[in-house]
Amino acid sequence: MAAPNGVPSRPVLPATLVEVAGHRLRDAILSGQLVPGQKIVEEQLCADLGISRAPLREALRLLAQQGLVEHLPRRGSRVTEWSPSDILQLFELRHVLERHAIETALPLADPDRQLEPIRAALDRMDNAEDALDRDDAHRDFHAAVVTLADNRQLDIALAPILLKLQLPMAKNLREEAHQRDAADGRQRHRAILEALESNRADIVVAALREHGHLDYLGLDTGAAPPADS
Repeated sequence: MAAPNGVPSRPVLPATLVEVAGHRLRDAILSGQLVPGQKIVEEQLCADLGISRAPLREALRLLAQQGLVEHLPRRGSRVTEWSPSDILQLFELRHVLERHAIETALPLADPDRQLEPIRAALDRMDNAEDALDRDDAHRDFHAAVVTLADNRQLDIALAPILLKLQLPMAKNLREEAHQRDAADGRQRHRAILEALESNRADIVVAALREHGHLDYLGLDTGAAPPADS
């Protein structure tokens, strides 16, 4: 059936069911309960979540738009598995948007006030109770950096990139060999904050580039790291 404007209509589903399913699936993916490449068994998830297939499939559709799930023709869905090339390109995109935001925003008119969301995100990283909380704070930190430019379209463009990067980075942080890197990661974010407090765009851009370069190397993808610029 088509709506009056000619756009195919979609059954209206209870938003709460779709949202709850989406949040729980996202947490399961980022916490490692569902791993990259794993097939999603709808019957099992419906039973686990206590919902029917309609809200589950809508949640999966939204997660696919965010890049966390991919649909396979005639084979259902699976958790997205990024290639080294995909991850490299995502880091490059993040840096391009962050660099533009910083070069647009700095010097800041009121650094104490404008940097408060970044300080708050760093505090959350320091005090995170688990890897998922730390990953969310990490994403919010980078989002707050770009928000300094006061450009809504930049914020919208960055959000899916940060979410996609959260998948391989969360996987890495869960591995015991990388747990020792958590403190180092927080220190590198403090270095970005200190660069921002200098109120000089060139210093901040250099700190962001170094941070992204080391993040990528820490993923151990086997591909070449981002080039310095």
